[in-house]
Amino acid sequence: MPRLLRLPETLRRGAPRALAFFALWLVLHGGGLAGLAVGALTALAAAWLSLVLLRPSGRPIAIGALVRLVLRFPGQSLLAGLEVARRAFASSLLLRPGLVPCPTRLPASTGRDAFHAYLSLQPGTLPVVMRDKATLLVHALDLDQPVAAAIAAGEADFARILGNADG
Repeated sequence: MPRLLRLPETLRRGAPRALAFFALWLVLHGGGLAGLAVGALTALAAAWLSLVLLRPSGRPIAIGALVRLVLRFPGQSLLAGLEVARRAFASSLLLRPGLVPCPTRLPASTGRDAFHAYLSLQPGTLPVVMRDKATLLVHALDLDQPVAAAIAAGEADFARILGNADG
């Protein structure tokens, strides 16, 4: 198990996490007086555990880029879902499913894992496996679509969020 951070660093890095976990607790359980103490203790425990399991990288997350991605996601997902449905129900449209090799520039990290999880939420594409250190195999519903270009654009957005603008 990794060594704990020094107290000032733990407080500086853990406080935003604890506040985020507490906000999540309030969203899920409401603001009832009886649950606030349990929520606060749960948030502190979750923040401490996240510091132990997901050590800070030293680079702050770009909040503006994250907000843009979060706001853009529902619309993109809806449009992609409608396109998948249209293709599924239209007998004249042929699908060519298969695996697309997509070069990746994100290093092996929780950031890359988060990008793969985000990518799996997009209809019509599903990350399958890393073929090698720099190539992600993505299952796509239609090989005629520019899947690799879309994955590259999404990865660039994620790199900006992670504070790694050059990928």
